[in-house]
Amino acid sequence: MAIILLFLPLVFALMQFFIKGDIAKKTALVSSLIILGMNIFLLTQFDANSKFNFFNHTPWIHDLGISFDLGIDGLSMLMLLLTNVLIPIIIYSSFRTDRKDSHVFYAMILMMQFGLNGVFMALDGILFYMFWEITLIPIWLICATWGGEDRIKITLKFFIYTFFGSLFMLLALIYTFMQTPDHSFALQSLYNANLSGTGLYFVYGSLFLGFAIKMPIFPFHTWQPDTYTTSPTQGTMLLSGIMLKMGIYGVMRWMLPLAPEASSTVAPWMMLLSIIGIVYASFIAITQKDIKRIFAYSSIAHVGMIAAGLFALNIDGWQGASFQMIAHGINIVGLFFIAYIIEDRMKTRDITTLGGIAKVAPKFAVFFMIVMLGSMAVPLTNGFVGEFLLLKGIYNANMWMCIVAGTSIIFCAVYMLRVYQLTMFGETNHITEKFEDLNTQEIIVLSIISILVIVLGFFPNIIFELTNSSVFNTLQIALGITS
Repeated sequence: MAIILLFLPLVFALMQFFIKGDIAKKTALVSSLIILGMNIFLLTQFDANSKFNFFNHTPWIHDLGISFDLGIDGLSMLMLLLTNVLIPIIIYSSFRTDRKDSHVFYAMILMMQFGLNGVFMALDGILFYMFWEITLIPIWLICATWGGEDRIKITLKFFIYTFFGSLFMLLALIYTFMQTPDHSFALQSLYNANLSGTGLYFVYGSLFLGFAIKMPIFPFHTWQPDTYTTSPTQGTMLLSGIMLKMGIYGVMRWMLPLAPEASSTVAPWMMLLSIIGIVYASFIAITQKDIKRIFAYSSIAHVGMIAAGLFALNIDGWQGASFQMIAHGINIVGLFFIAYIIEDRMKTRDITTLGGIAKVAPKFAVFFMIVMLGSMAVPLTNGFVGEFLLLKGIYNANMWMCIVAGTSIIFCAVYMLRVYQLTMFGETNHITEKFEDLNTQEIIVLSIISILVIVLGFFPNIIFELTNSSVFNTLQIALGITS
């Protein structure tokens, strides 16, 4: 069943190339809903207390120790649900936009879904690397083909950054493979590798470089704001809502468990680096006028908090990081869709030229408020649960770092409320007086996102019951307690 979930997006992506015209978007949506249905079916058969469900082992390249190993634990299922819930929302959000070669556009989204599902199910190092690279090609084509001004230059920088990081990740996996007793790239074999001395820190640092660029965290973030800003909205949603979670997942599944002995020495410095990124990105977000850039820097700040929780190396930090991956994915997709609506109607992203939109578009103002509150981690929203656990985890590791990290909540309120005030409140002007309220399609997209913001805020155990066992087991390996 894991193989079916993996290859369905690839089959639909190939079919999409032959479906032209307006029907292409509808077939892409139906395809993504079928994939979501398959994911939900797997969820109904899923045992959260089992190590890996739906395990598949198929020998592939025996002489190189490579197998086609797939499996799903609670952490994997969480990421699969995030991917396969958001993809239909992202596809549906694009229905009002007319694009040249739209069938190729939707094929690329489904191809990326194939790669993402593979990343979150792969239990072999080379297989993981292959799917990691597969995701890069379609998102680069989406951003470079349908992006805005200077898209080629900006997306080339994005491609070089991520490809560079991926090469170091591959070198780390190959080195670890050479230290395994049975010369295998299987996940458990890599966990059992005999790493020590310089090699241990080489693996830790190389994997960190690959994952930190993808997340991204300071100072490996410089590709992100420009790429998010120039990409088409759906490309930005894919990057921010799902793709950066590959880096966080990689840290949890691969980096920390492969080199647990290095963590006790290096993790505090990684946590400090993450917290510097929180403050740095927050200050820049406060000074921006472009709404997409504000949300881009907001994303860096939130990811910095997640990374700090991971490097705290305790159960609160890891549970908070797991929950916040879901919350951040939902919230940031909602925020970038809101930015798209504003830009589409007003032909500008400069928040200082707007104002009074709430008077002419009250429905839009309400949905914007709900998504914004989730991003600000207001109690009873999805953002609060993850941020609370992250801060608790950071506090247990270092009180002073927690105090600095906690300022992110204040900073987030400053730049989010500033955006809301400048766009929604005040008097309308010649630009905003003609702002049209939400249409049916936009209401459906924002309703789904708002429901998720509220439901996960009220019922966080939906996530914790799924991830408790797998997060605890993976953390134990990352601490070197068990193998």
